[in-house]
Amino acid sequence: MSEFWLISAPGEKTCQQTWDKMMAATTRTNNLSTNHKFNIPDLKVGTLDVLVGLSDELAKLDSFVESVVRKVAQYMADVLEDSRDKVQENLLANGVDLVTYITRFQWDMAKYPIKQSLKNISEIISKQVSQIDNDLKTRASAYNNLKGNLQNLERKNAGSLLTRSLADIVKKEDFVLDSEYLITLLAVVPKTGYTDWQKTYESLAEMVVPRSSHLLFEDNDSGLFSVTLFRKAIDDFKHKARENKFTVRDFQYNEEELKADKEEITRLCTDKKKQFGPLVRWLKVNFSEAFIAWIHIKALRVFVESVLRYGLPVNFQAMLLQPSKKTMKKLREVLNDLYKHLDSSAAAIIDVSDSALYLTRDMSNFRPVGHIWPEVQLYLARKIILMA
Repeated sequence: MSEFWLISAPGEKTCQQTWDKMMAATTRTNNLSTNHKFNIPDLKVGTLDVLVGLSDELAKLDSFVESVVRKVAQYMADVLEDSRDKVQENLLANGVDLVTYITRFQWDMAKYPIKQSLKNISEIISKQVSQIDNDLKTRASAYNNLKGNLQNLERKNAGSLLTRSLADIVKKEDFVLDSEYLITLLAVVPKTGYTDWQKTYESLAEMVVPRSSHLLFEDNDSGLFSVTLFRKAIDDFKHKARENKFTVRDFQYNEEELKADKEEITRLCTDKKKQFGPLVRWLKVNFSEAFIAWIHIKALRVFVESVLRYGLPVNFQAMLLQPSKKTMKKLREVLNDLYKHLDSSAAAIIDVSDSALYLTRDMSNFRPVGHIWPEVQLYLARKIILMA
């Protein structure tokens, strides 16, 4: 897992000075994190009431879009099955790996025109990702049904001889067919009972055809034997076989049914292969779309909350920090020292909060106080987790 902190700090005389100050505090002298500027364009601010309302809406939208991103990624892994090790190479954003995309983030003007209001942009993203979510449900349902039907048929062709399908084991010549008096039965015999079977099967009932038993197939535990007898002796033979721990399978050779079963498996295998390629391509494209939308939501949230926190005119620097696990605690302390003057409650909040919980708290747990957001929220609650 790669962890990034998306933070916002008020601009000094210039945003470059804010950046230089952050770099000096976290990188140049103590190497606490790898930092990148997070470029957010000049978006339409709108009214204060709209910004406050939009802040809550964006928090919910952020969670929803993240859930769709994760669902698409997880389903990609499910579809690839034995090739799960190739999942990561298929999870790209705009043709590049996820870390490269967020560290070089550029606002997509074509998809999300900045001349639109913030609310309109958020609605565009919401509709786009909702459509991806709905399409995923439809495609996943169709593919899962196909996959499930195939697995059920394949399961019948595997497992113990007591339960598995015999369609791919027996042949027409193994049976006496179209006889008014004779019938061929199939018995499952444990390997340890082969000798007993050969000694006793002719005497398990009257009218068993001598030397009619043949071993047709065996697995690790047992063998499948054929035996021919008169029809009137079926019930007696089954009863005596059960007493001797031999299991007679309920099976009648029907060439048309066996052929249909094989054709159904072939058809399902073919359909699965046909759907696999287009489905993987759809998942790749729409993972990219959903992930891009998610990072744009992050950018919108930083913009809205920075304006609410720092006021107008818009003057802040958004930055993406990638700490190592060993430096997280120290990095939090440095950030607190650097920005605690922005909010007198910030230091107290950090002191009483568990650090692990702090980084994973949902933004919706915070509420604006007089339109002043706790400073710590801005630089710690914007956490982005990526799959390494």
